[in-house]
Amino acid sequence: MRLDEDLEEAAGGATGPGPGLRRARAWLSRAVEPGTIDFWRYVEDVGPVEAVRRLRAGAAPERIRALVGARAEEDATLADLARAERCGARLLVPEDDEWPALPLHALTLAVAAEPVGPKGQSDRTTALVPPLALWVRGTGRLDELVDRSVAIVGSRASTAYGEHVAGELGHDLGARDWTVVSGGAFGVDAAAHRGALVAEAPTLAVLACGVDRPYPAAHGALFHRIAETGLLVSEWPPGCAPLRHRFLVRNRLIAALTRGTVVVEAAARSGAQATARRARDLGRQVLIVPGPVTSAMSVGCHELLREEGLGAVLVSSAAQVVEAVGRIGEDLAPPVAGPESARDGLGDVAARVLDACPVRTGVGPERLAAVAGCDVLEVLRALPALELAGLVEWTGTGWRLAPPPKGRGGPGAAA
Repeated sequence: MRLDEDLEEAAGGATGPGPGLRRARAWLSRAVEPGTIDFWRYVEDVGPVEAVRRLRAGAAPERIRALVGARAEEDATLADLARAERCGARLLVPEDDEWPALPLHALTLAVAAEPVGPKGQSDRTTALVPPLALWVRGTGRLDELVDRSVAIVGSRASTAYGEHVAGELGHDLGARDWTVVSGGAFGVDAAAHRGALVAEAPTLAVLACGVDRPYPAAHGALFHRIAETGLLVSEWPPGCAPLRHRFLVRNRLIAALTRGTVVVEAAARSGAQATARRARDLGRQVLIVPGPVTSAMSVGCHELLREEGLGAVLVSSAAQVVEAVGRIGEDLAPPVAGPESARDGLGDVAARVLDACPVRTGVGPERLAAVAGCDVLEVLRALPALELAGLVEWTGTGWRLAPPPKGRGGPGAAA
């Protein structure tokens, strides 16, 4: 059926996301680049079906028609939908039950604060504008996957340290039933995705090209594995190329779809920094993994930590990430503690008696009392407990520190 016929049928009162409405959304996803404030507002005002009908008839406002240009006469909707079906993808529209309305509502609130006229509006590559539709490839449901999700982003030219940390975070978050969201790029992104896959957890890659077009090409196998349990997501129809400006535009989706964004490594100027600031603007938590102060790949992370108003939180483990983005009072990270020692919990007198014990030659309670600065009776009360703890021993002539167990520092080792 021709597009205009499907649109006319949809405009006639058809309910639900039928063929006409879905083709209208598919047409809109190719007509104008995502992130255009005025175009999104126009579609919201008149509806997707009516917006396409007016644009194709030349009845839309001149400013809106200028955004579409020569694309108004083109129709690749059937080809796009067929191409998506061939690669196991589908078009997800706001009218679908699977649409992640709650997390994306933050974008709706953000765009409402933009000026009505073009003057003063945010640039398209940084504007916080909701998507008109999403092309998704994979077996998961988008709304369920992003319900408990965290973004992990960072440098493409990552160091071994950055890839190790990203992979460990991805694995540990996946093991805690959190979805890892990233951009599918080299470096930190790929390490985070692979970490989640090793934990047999779903992960989600937000792409700057069509979901049928692996970019980078070397990640074709990785994207196939992601689609088996998670999702590949894009605002651009199948076949679209990964143009430079599209990476900047897609970053807002990574920030919006998740509860928080973790920056593992970032240079002085990086897309990861931009994603973190978009997360802040959307009311999401910004989390930063620190790195060596000598590493150029951690300069951006440290600058984000220093940036006033960003509210970034330093994290070093998945438990700390979950504590920051999880439910208050439920997802608490355990306190960081060193290895337990038999010295832990000793009272003041017992600790002083222990410190007074020599290493080799045993001495009597009187000598220990003199060194520890306490009564002999207090020494005699402390020694049995210290012996039971394996900290001191009786030599036959006096008391001394118990020798440490072989292979490790023992209770009597120096603190």
